[in-house]
Amino acid sequence: MKISLLAIGKTNSKELINLIESLEKRLPSFIKFERKELPDIKNAKNLSENELKNAEADLIISQLEPNDVVYLLDEKGVEYTSIEFSQLMNQQMNNSVKHLVFCIGGAWGFSQKMYSLNPHKIALSKMTFTHQMVRLFFVEQLYRAFSILQGKPYHNE
Repeated sequence: MKISLLAIGKTNSKELINLIESLEKRLPSFIKFERKELPDIKNAKNLSENELKNAEADLIISQLEPNDVVYLLDEKGVEYTSIEFSQLMNQQMNNSVKHLVFCIGGAWGFSQKMYSLNPHKIALSKMTFTHQMVRLFFVEQLYRAFSILQGKPYHNE
């Protein structure tokens, strides 16, 4: 199974990049992971909120294949415990899903165009975080999920 994290914009913080990359290296070899940072939309200042979200949606959609299973990291999504998230990852592997794609939108979130794809939605928290930090939190939870599935000690059990 391949897992991709698509995110609008780049992470500028070297500290966050180092943390993200250290977790990516610890992901198990049987999972192919790719973090793809899509460029910010040009002339975003001249676009309305909806125009910007639609342009970002077009950029994300251009990266998707017809059989991809898409999850939006979205405040309106389902919240999972780490164990529940690991079970979700296990379920996707058991269902022979070839490619899971997790998406982080821009500052205004996702457009209706993205929601019309009928994607799954996951909320990492009810709190608001920077989009750069969400990348770190997601990769950490992905690493934790596969650690749980591998039977490594988990402090909450």
